[in-house]
Amino acid sequence: MFQLTKIRFLEFWREPEAVFWVLFFPILLASGLGVAFRNHAPEVIKVAIVADGVNVANDAEARNIAGALAGNPGVSAVVQDAQAAEHSLATGKVALVIVSVAPREVLYRFDNTNPDGRAARALVDDSLQRAAGRLDPVHATQQLETSVGSRYIDFLLPGLLATNIMGNGIWGVCFPIIDARRKKLLKRMVASPMSRTEYLASFLLSRLLFLIFDISILVGFGHLVFGVPVRGSLAAIVFICVLSALAFSSMGLLMSTRLSTMEAASGVANAAMLPMWILSGVFFSARRFPDVVQPIIRALPLTASVDALRSVMLEDASLLAVRSELAILGLWLAVCFVLAVRLFRWR
Repeated sequence: MFQLTKIRFLEFWREPEAVFWVLFFPILLASGLGVAFRNHAPEVIKVAIVADGVNVANDAEARNIAGALAGNPGVSAVVQDAQAAEHSLATGKVALVIVSVAPREVLYRFDNTNPDGRAARALVDDSLQRAAGRLDPVHATQQLETSVGSRYIDFLLPGLLATNIMGNGIWGVCFPIIDARRKKLLKRMVASPMSRTEYLASFLLSRLLFLIFDISILVGFGHLVFGVPVRGSLAAIVFICVLSALAFSSMGLLMSTRLSTMEAASGVANAAMLPMWILSGVFFSARRFPDVVQPIIRALPLTASVDALRSVMLEDASLLAVRSELAILGLWLAVCFVLAVRLFRWR
């Protein structure tokens, strides 16, 4: 077992491309997304005010509306004719069109499914009502806060860690076995004093060595550069990562049991990982999908890994609190490894 695990480790370090994609690409991805989606001042929402070139009164009313909105820093208003305003709304250049129906009466046109449209409607209506003399019966003040742990980079980093573990487990296990089978090396190993279980288990053990780099580099980079909090126990994070690595490596073993070409392996691996990239809540919440598919999403190993890591890192959850996610990962590990041992062939 020691010699087999050592071989797996040396094979990895002798491939500079593999080292880059496993250790450094996640840092580049986290840096790009962290900078792109960093917290910044609220964006100014653009709106259009319809002016009637024939009716001078409507033009004056449009200018009055523009004047009322000039004091709102969150809104940028432009006066356009009806055709230009229609085109701007249809192409997304403005989030809201304001039509002056009559003096002191306006019509709002916007897409209710667009968050910017709903926000623009609320901001514009508040400004116009206040300009017309509305007074709020309840005096309200506000206190703006930006909390560490609620930013997008805080949400993203545990998902990137789980995704990196998945990719390393599936690709790092599946490809070397298929490459050895393609080169006719596996059938030579039949004569050696090792069992099928030992050979496959060496791949699982080698993945645990790489976890040291996966966890320390990605989590350390996020904490030092972006201030991503690690509120939970480091031991709990390591345990989740170990169980996730074993589960995904077992999936890689199962994929490699009968395949003999890299093209087939690439297709099968992508077919398994692509749905999880989309559905498992790595880049956005999995709750956005319909309720009917939520049981399937919750049963995916990447969903369990992402949810468990987020709960521990951001919410200081214990392993007991994420026991359902750990059970899902353990089930994938056991089933995939048992099937891989039974279905594996040397040739």
